[in-house]
This record gives sequence, structure tokens and C-alpha cells, in this order.
Amino acid sequence: MDDTGGAPRHPSNINQAIVNKVFARRGRLHAYPTLNPANTALVVIDLDTGTVMRVGNEIRSFIPRINTLAAALRQQGGTVAWVRTPIQKTTDNFRAIYGDELAEMYGEEGSSGGKATTLWHELETKPADIHATKQGSSAFFPGKSNLHGKLRRKNIDALLIAGAVTNVCCEASARDATELEYKVTMISDTLWGHGSGLHEASLATFFRNYGDVRPSSELVELIG
Repeated sequence: MDDTGGAPRHPSNINQAIVNKVFARRGRLHAYPTLNPANTALVVIDLDTGTVMRVGNEIRSFIPRINTLAAALRQQGGTVAWVRTPIQKTTDNFRAIYGDELAEMYGEEGSSGGKATTLWHELETKPADIHATKQGSSAFFPGKSNLHGKLRRKNIDALLIAGAVTNVCCEASARDATELEYKVTMISDTLWGHGSGLHEASLATFFRNYGDVRPSSELVELIG
């Protein structure tokens, strides 16, 4: 039995019941059918040396897609932004949530020369790219990151989100960016998330309530 209710399948395999509701509500699959590269930034979150070393091949497998998308966007006048989280001093609340062992690890990686201070070496950066840091989960929470001001100076109004972790820093950043009136798309095949369906749940919730979700190949086509 056909369960689409007239709606197309989502290319990122979002649950069809959710797709049906969104399609019925707005009459199209994607919130943002077009993309203006000159006003768009690819925001790559927390793909630092420490994170990629811990996760391994699951992240390394999609780094070529990030590089391809970054190159396509730059070629059309767009912006690429790299965001890191060099935690230098963990708070009591951070320790209460994550425990002493993880707090010490993040503190060590965020110290001068630590693994959280450098991007993974396979990521292809260019001199004109933006480099930003954040002090917590979200790259757009007021007072916690310098990214928003750097993007506004370039008249950026649309964001493509890649990186780790889908259901933590990437989702937090994407939601806060939506509140700042950016048009936000999460790139489903350039994100790594926790298991137990958390990656998928984050993408489904974001698609339903906050912005858009697309695979990288579609975005390369939209860029032109």
C-alpha cells in the first residue's frame, strides 16, 4: 500500500509520515527550493583532530563530500566557515553533566596546542575561509561564539550545516541560527550523530519544524 499520501519520498530517508505532514502543510518537499551561493555559508562544526580521531572512519568517509561542497560553494562566491570548540576550563555544571573523566579530556584537548584547536588534516581549507570558535554546544548562542558577526559582515542569510555531533552541537547551532532568521539546511550525509536513532530523530525534527534537510549531492546541484 502506498504510504506517501501524494508526497515524494525524502532523499535523506526521513520518515514518510513526517514528510506527508510537511508536504501537506506547505505544498512542497523543501522549505528552500533554491539557493543563492553568494549569500550562503557552509558551516562545518567540530571536525577537529580529537573528534575525528575518536569517531574514526564514520566521519572520515564523508570528508570528501564536505570538500567537494566547499569547493563548489567557493567557486560560486559563497563562504566556508570552520567552527571549533576549544574548551579551556570546564564549569561545575559541565562536570555534573559529563563527569570528571570527560571534562578532563575536553579540557586537555582544548588547551593550547590541544587536539580540539586544530582542524582534521584532510579538510581542505582556503585563506578566505572563516574560522570561528564557540564556548558551548551552539555556534549561534549569543555571547558564546564569534561566528554570527563574521557571517553578517558577509551578508550571509543561508547556512548549510555539516559536522559533529548531529544531535548535539550541530542541531543546537542549526536551531539557534533559525531563531536568528538564517535559512538553515542540515546536510544529511555530512553529519555524524549518536546511535539509537538520535541522528535520524534530529534530522526529522529539524525538517519538520526548523528548516531543511538535504544530501550533499542535491546542494552541489543547487549551487550550480
